[in-house]
Amino acid sequence: MPGVMYAIVSGTLASGVGYAIWYAALRSLSSFRAATLQLSVPILASLAGVFILDEPLTSRLILTSLAVLGGIGLVLSARQSARE
Repeated sequence: MPGVMYAIVSGTLASGVGYAIWYAALRSLSSFRAATLQLSVPILASLAGVFILDEPLTSRLILTSLAVLGGIGLVLSARQSARE
């Protein structure tokens, strides 16, 4: 039973810290930019798997991460160009 308790405490702490950081960052971001940057979460989760869980870094992961980051960059740059 202690393992279950450790999992609950660990998940609660990790979520709590993550949300605290996210809400602190939201103060300085527009809603558009925050929503767009939220799209990078799968990349961050994949990188956490590579570095923390020793998952393999595959060419598919690299290519899809670059595609997602490129899309985020296009959205952010298009939005900035539209303002000018």
